[in-house]
Amino acid sequence: MNILLVEDQPRLNAAIAEILRKADFKVESVYDGQAGYDYARSGEYDVVVLDVMLPGIDGFEVVRRLRGENCATPVIMLTAKSTLSDKVEGLNAGADDYLTKPFQPAELIARIKAMTRRKGNIIIDTVSAGNTTLNLNSADLSSSGSVSAGAGTLAEDAATVDVNASVHLSHREFDVCKYLIVNIGQVFDKQTLLKKVWGTGSGVDQNSVEAYISFLRKKLAYIGSDLEIQTVRSMGYRMQVAQ
Repeated sequence: MNILLVEDQPRLNAAIAEILRKADFKVESVYDGQAGYDYARSGEYDVVVLDVMLPGIDGFEVVRRLRGENCATPVIMLTAKSTLSDKVEGLNAGADDYLTKPFQPAELIARIKAMTRRKGNIIIDTVSAGNTTLNLNSADLSSSGSVSAGAGTLAEDAATVDVNASVHLSHREFDVCKYLIVNIGQVFDKQTLLKKVWGTGSGVDQNSVEAYISFLRKKLAYIGSDLEIQTVRSMGYRMQVAQ
């Protein structure tokens, strides 16, 4: 599960991030409202943990903007304010839950897990582009469509044959593929992919990006996907539906 943590106090941010990582969540930290909004609207996070008092735009405004753009990612708001009016304002802005500081680590983790199970929340199981679908639960990459039927096939009397193919992705292949599909058409350099997929301070070099791009290209070709990972000279990579 991918968590976006928006908290402006560096020490508290680091402490909460460590709590979440120990619970086997992947965490990305940002420290102001504008960054929180920019990251959250990408749609790549399962839950946003959002402080109210932030530099720039506050947490209430972040949620309002996200909901105004029909971003349904669940949001838990964190605040030192415990009055009913503050809680009502957060929930009216579009937050899904509200946790008052200080809180117990177990309570935050329980609320995150409950939020993703809650009936009525939009929990996405797949992401798709072109004829290709990535299953977010099984890490299977599949394609469906049709190809020309050549002589000697069982469908000699038909112009095309329907095909379905799938392949399982490794953990890192899955992470790279998900990021590129969610952000289809956007160009990312190797350094950005390292940060977004492997995380800051991973110690992995840019050769790993090249390697996994190569692995994914082969698997996309294997399943007959109409997606391709293009190399954009001097800029990086982007996933695109082949023309």
